[in-house]
Amino acid sequence: MSTLALDLREGDARDLDQVERLMAAAFDPRWGEAWTRNQVIGMLSLPGVWLTIAERGGSSLGFALTRATLDEAELLLLAVAPQARRGGIGAALLRTVVADCGGRGIATLHLEVREGNDAIRLYKQHGFAKVGERRDYYRGADGKSYAALTLQRPTR
Repeated sequence: MSTLALDLREGDARDLDQVERLMAAAFDPRWGEAWTRNQVIGMLSLPGVWLTIAERGGSSLGFALTRATLDEAELLLLAVAPQARRGGIGAALLRTVVADCGGRGIATLHLEVREGNDAIRLYKQHGFAKVGERRDYYRGADGKSYAALTLQRPTR
């Protein structure tokens, strides 16, 4: 583990190359969960959307993309570089997103995750609880179907 401090900052369109690189490395292509550059650009152009970048020693190691409407928000994407996983980066991104939501007057943070995704444990450790399920929402490259789990937590 690096002894350099983790820097968390608000990102913008200038970070798209790093976001694309992180998505390609972090999201297994079997699931088609990575967004295209144009999808991220389109989302960033909307009101209430923000990007959080995690860096250490000048290297981007993770990001979170969040969208808010009124007093609710949705964590749209969270990615951590595979070589940096289990080093607290995902947890730091989650804590930052929750704090940002609280600072923006947002009461509830939602997210959706594929059943069986290792990130579920992280989300539960940070106060997210299952509130819904979409059966057979994801289909793997092997043809097997997986549910999409809807999780939420209060931000205050």
